[in-house]
Amino acid sequence: MNLEHGLHRFHVGDRLSEMAVHNGTVYLAGQVPDDATQDIRGQTEQVLAAVDRLLAEAGTDRARILMAQIFLADLTDFDGMNAVWDDWVPPGDAPPRATVQARLARPEWKIEVVVTAAI
Repeated sequence: MNLEHGLHRFHVGDRLSEMAVHNGTVYLAGQVPDDATQDIRGQTEQVLAAVDRLLAEAGTDRARILMAQIFLADLTDFDGMNAVWDDWVPPGDAPPRATVQARLARPEWKIEVVVTAAI
């Protein structure tokens, strides 16, 4: 499949697709943790691993992220999230990013991340 042109959706469900690729740009749905019993560091690690898997499936990686949006249920988790984020982001390739506090769809989720990347 040529991902440079056209629109391709991945992991399509009734409500949303986990990822869409169009004209060399990858758009991820909000990624949330699978195991919400973990603390902010554990949940952040899970979410960033999901981002890595989806980006790899599209033929790209975290060094090509154009924009990241991070939603935290509680801003007191900001430092814990950043500790994991800082280890994950490639040196010299930190993308533009916004971090906000938001009520997430499930009360046990501490974090949701939305990423847009280039192929």
